[in-house]
Amino acid sequence: MATLRLDTVFEEVLKGGNTRGVSDMTKLVSLTEKQRRLVDTLVATGCSIKEASHIAGYAKGEAGRVSASKALKTVHVQQYMMQSIAESIGLNATLASSKLVKLAQGAKSEYVQLEASRDILDRAGFKAPDKHQHLVGGDIKVSISLE
Repeated sequence: MATLRLDTVFEEVLKGGNTRGVSDMTKLVSLTEKQRRLVDTLVATGCSIKEASHIAGYAKGEAGRVSASKALKTVHVQQYMMQSIAESIGLNATLASSKLVKLAQGAKSEYVQLEASRDILDRAGFKAPDKHQHLVGGDIKVSISLE
């Protein structure tokens, strides 16, 4: 079975669609308790695969890390991981939004206030137009007569 790139799976999960080349039957494959604990630990703590495999109950040492790495490459585990990450991002978006507003209102640096304000406006759909440089080709002659 071909392994999908995590960013591709993540995009498809966020869209609510099927992953490229993966049938709906794959979605019926359930995770083992170890796989679920492995993904939950990785998403919640951000620790290494070796640490997460130990916490999830895989074999100790290198064998556990290798088994966990193989499990993380399977499509159904990747799908679960991307769903978990999307949920985590969604839950923490309000915290990030609040922090951005606080920075825009009260950061000590005016530069930080400006950048936070720009980011808020950009996310609200009020992005400043992009600056373009127009180059003109050809010969241009300018004559100035001061007579």
